[in-house]
Amino acid sequence: MTDYGHDLLFGLFVTPGVAQARHALDLTATADRAGLDLVTFQDHPYQPTFLDTWTLLSYAAARTERVRLSGNVLSLPLRPPGVLARAAASLDVLSGGRFELGIGAGAFWDGIAAMGGRRLTPSQGVDALREAIAVIRDLWDVDAHGAVRHEGPFYPMTGAKRGPKPAHDIEVWVGSYKPRMLALTGAVGDGWLPTVEYLPDGVASLPGHNARIDEAAVAAGRPPAAVRRLLNVMNVRFSPTSRGLLDGPPGQWVEQLADLALTHGVTAFLIGGDDRTLAERYAAEVAPAVRELVARERRR
Repeated sequence: MTDYGHDLLFGLFVTPGVAQARHALDLTATADRAGLDLVTFQDHPYQPTFLDTWTLLSYAAARTERVRLSGNVLSLPLRPPGVLARAAASLDVLSGGRFELGIGAGAFWDGIAAMGGRRLTPSQGVDALREAIAVIRDLWDVDAHGAVRHEGPFYPMTGAKRGPKPAHDIEVWVGSYKPRMLALTGAVGDGWLPTVEYLPDGVASLPGHNARIDEAAVAAGRPPAAVRRLLNVMNVRFSPTSRGLLDGPPGQWVEQLADLALTHGVTAFLIGGDDRTLAERYAAEVAPAVRELVARERRR
């Protein structure tokens, strides 16, 4: 059993479809009003049926007051880290410290290449992401002396000025599944952000993946708890009888999410569905009960 002790976060994993553009904003406003902690948007810049995620994040931040926002996850090959660092810090300042950086090495390489992005091998993608995270954090570090200089093969910098400084310490959440990406997450990430439907064995994959992250964190001189564990669950619904993970009555949701927290260390739960009524019920009937159950078990 693994409980890393983080506070619990409950949020949404929203599809930014162009055909229902206002719906994504309505979902965000619903989450803000209902007391959810986080709203995240898929990022596929090569997908013409989707809104641009960064534009949507900015617009959503201006329309909300308390909910935190993130890409889930931002496509690094089409979002250069120098510009991304300044954009992230700027949005964090403008939103009052409500932005977190979900980022990935890239997927759907045909689409990335068609948009002018560089096609990388899986190994190159991992190395490029590690380099990009270092660049981003250096640009945020306005208290360090001198300009930012990086000699890496993917994102060299030769004297970029630092700043702006984010309003809070933005967390870097990494979308990762394979061994080298999991090791990168443990070594330099602030969070691990997978989708359960993409894990090879679903929830049963979590112990092995957590172990790889923990080992990499320790090898890098970090405690495993330095890496928050988040989880997207795309296929969810409330139903009278139990049919699977987050497919059943509210009480089942509560038990399953509490088990994910206490057994597998997952402390941020982002649900799909793109449904306002489901989001409101999640906020009202599930989130408070999970918080109470996990707090009670932690006290024991």
